Order: sequence, then structure tokens, then C-alpha cells
Amino acid sequence: MFYQLFQAQQDLLAPLRAWGLATQAALAHLQAPPPAFPLLRRLGAAAEMAALLRTTHRRPDFRIESVRVGNQVAEIAEEVALDTPFASLLHFRKLGVEAPQPRMLVVAPMSGHFATLLRNTVQVLLPEMDVYVTDWKNARDVPVEAGRFGFDQFVKHVIRFLETIGPRPHVLAVCQPVVAVLSAAAIMAEDHNPAQPRSLALLAGPIDTRLSPTQVNHLAQSKPIDWFAENLIATVPLRHKGAGRRVYPGALQLAAFMAMNIDRHREAMRAQYQALVDGDAAGAAARRRFYEEYFAVMDLPAEFYLETVHAVFQDHALPRGTLRVAGRRVRPEAMRRTALLTVEGERDDICGIGQTMAALDLCANVRPSMKRHHLQTGVGHYGVFSGKRWAQGIYPRVRAMVQVCETTG
Repeated sequence: MFYQLFQAQQDLLAPLRAWGLATQAALAHLQAPPPAFPLLRRLGAAAEMAALLRTTHRRPDFRIESVRVGNQVAEIAEEVALDTPFASLLHFRKLGVEAPQPRMLVVAPMSGHFATLLRNTVQVLLPEMDVYVTDWKNARDVPVEAGRFGFDQFVKHVIRFLETIGPRPHVLAVCQPVVAVLSAAAIMAEDHNPAQPRSLALLAGPIDTRLSPTQVNHLAQSKPIDWFAENLIATVPLRHKGAGRRVYPGALQLAAFMAMNIDRHREAMRAQYQALVDGDAAGAAARRRFYEEYFAVMDLPAEFYLETVHAVFQDHALPRGTLRVAGRRVRPEAMRRTALLTVEGERDDICGIGQTMAALDLCANVRPSMKRHHLQTGVGHYGVFSGKRWAQGIYPRVRAMVQVCETTG
């Protein structure tokens, strides 16, 4: 029923979006309207807002064409190092750069948005790292014949991707996947897997949501898991490749995030309209890029969503020592050779302070000299992995950990 209602809403809004696009095209033939024509400016601003406010299920492009490495500018070639029905391991290869760089796997969240939400994360890493990204696919485009994708499959994908990259890479995980990434690292350590990570940077993720619970955590605990299955799971309709697959719709996740910060988004929309009216091209372009990405949503496999809610947010299985992957108990204490950095944001309303840092205590056999925590002041959830404070306050700590690990082996 959700998909039918969602499609009906999209169809109702289609004429408004069509008007916005047509008006933009018409105004594009004119020169930028001067201040003497404020009504024309307002018309153009209204048209762009109408065209912008739409939800899509298409993965945007990363749009990273080149990067400066030392004194040279290297072109970027996106290459798929490994492909599965549910994800691609995307490699940002630098053309013409011969000197080896530390290999870094960026594990993107599977939480309703595409991996391109981490575009700025990747941009900051690229000059000094050989970057790979988990590019998760929209579940509504994955045929039912591809099978299930639950928490176990997520962990297995991380392990397989690390093995594809090669011995002792580094890993940076953002938000939701930190539990799966820590689980993968623990299993690989226990198995003496040569591809076990040399370092882990865990950014704003729910290792132990009993600490400083947020509105998101309270919501996850407010209902039994059967309620989530009955009320938030939908079936992909026939018009899509994944017809018949049960999913948690990305549009629902987007609506939930929007509702949590409705005043902030309302102010951002007002500021966007005013910037367009005033001719502030730079300010308008920045917000436009953010919302084009933010409104691009992907559906999650139902089993992954439900298992994550139950294990991570309701049972607190990892910190309680009861988390299992493919029947094996996850033992973070098995890790000894992996350096660990946990990062949290002072104003994060999705992942509370202390929730990610809990990983340091769970990895009891990692030497204290190999463990660090950083609380970034002045940032919310997205500021931990995107923007000026990520680039200037957090990334230098990631780089320092990687450099020490590369030096000491």
C-alpha cells in the first residue's frame, strides 16, 4: 500500500515539477534578471524550488573528476573492483599516480541514502589515500532471485570487500555500519585473516545505544519488532526490477529524518528561495547539491532493516556480548593488531555522545596506545563526515592514525 500511496503523491506533484522545469528552461534563454525586475527573480526562484522538491530513487553521480596529489592534478577513474547483486566495491583510481598510497575502504551506511552522500568524505580522503567505497544498491532494483540480505550478509560483504582490496587495508565506517564493521574486524582477527584491517575509524555509529539515547534510539525501542515489520515494511510493486521483494522504503526514512529537524529544513528552504531571489549563486548551489543528494533515496532489504533494529537498537547485542554472525558470537576482544579511532559530534541528535566511544572498551586487547577518541565540537551528525570540521578537525586524526600504522606495520 505504501508504494501505491507514494506513487500517487509523486504523480500529483508531477505537474508542479514540470512547470518548474519548463519555467527554468524559459528563463534560461534570458540573461539573469536585473534588480529592476524582482518579480522575474521571484518567478525563477519559485520555479527552481518546485523542481528541487522531489524524491528520486536514482543514485546520483559522485562527480569527482580530479584530485590534487602533491604537485600534480590526477584524473579520477571510477572502477568496479567487485560487484554483487546488492553492492559494488567502487575504486577511485588516480590516473598517472605511481607512488603507492594507504588503501582505505569507506563503508557507507545502508540507511536510506546512496553512498554518494559521502562525496565530501571521499574528496577529503583522496589526495592521500587510495580510496574504495561500498556502493550499496537500491533494494527495489534487486530481483527476488538474488536472495535475502540481512545483517549477516552485510558483514560478509565487508569481509569480502576487504579481501578483494588486499592485505591489511584501513577502514573508515560512517554511522549505521560501524557495528557491522567492528563485527567483521573481530571475525577476521579471530580467523587470522590476512586482510583484517590495519586501522578502523568509526564515525558517529551506534555501538551502544544505551548511552545518551537520542530520539532515534527511543523510537526504535518504543515498539516491538513485530510492529516495525507490520507497519514499516512494504512490497516492491511490479513496475520495478525487485518486484515482490520486501523492503523498508527509503522515502519513509527520509520523512523520519525530515520530521526530526523540520524547523532546520524549513529555514534551509526559506534561505534557498531568498538566495535565488538575491542572486547568491554560490549559496544556492551549495544547498541545491545537498538537497539533490538528500532527496535521492534507496530502499533497504526488509530483513537487514529489521535485524539491525532488533540487534543494535533493541537488544544491544554487541555491547552485551550476544551478537552473532552466521551463528558465530562476535568477540571484539579477539582484535589485537587493529588501531582504533572513534569519533563523535557534540551536537549529534542521531548518535548520542558515548555510543561510538563504547567500541574502545569492547576491544579490550587492543593496546591503549593504539586507541583514540575524538569529540568534535560544534557539529551535528553530518558534520562528522562532511564539511569544514570534518576536513580540518577530524580527517587529520584519521590521517595520523593511518600514518602511524603504515610506519609501524
